Amino acid sequence: VQLQAFGGGLVQPGGSLRLSCAASGRAFTRNTMGWFRQAPGKEREFVGVISWNGGITYTYFANSVEGRFTISRDNAKNTMYLQMNSLKPEDTAVYSCAASRGSGARVKESEYDYWGQGTEVTVSS
Repeated sequence: VQLQAFGGGLVQPGGSLRLSCAASGRAFTRNTMGWFRQAPGKEREFVGVISWNGGITYTYFANSVEGRFTISRDNAKNTMYLQMNSLKPEDTAVYSCAASRGSGARVKESEYDYWGQGTEVTVSS
């Protein structure tokens, strides 16, 4: 199983960026997938999660990104997306995607089984 995150780059404050996380090796259609980030000199932190339960897809976000970031998934492509709007300098970090063998909202790193390499996002003028 491999996860690959891509789409990072340099963006000005207030701008938008969309990250992708492509999974291979198995389908994660009904599994929880999430995004985490690690800013320079800081510990990795939870960003958001998308989960599936009873035929309904749920998303949940950290307070710091709530209302600015959204998560979606394309099951046909086995890919998850993180749409980031109204970006701030404090959003600068390396963003990593992760997948769980289970379902339900998961916000802890230890609850994820697979991790992809990160993609760097820099928000600066």
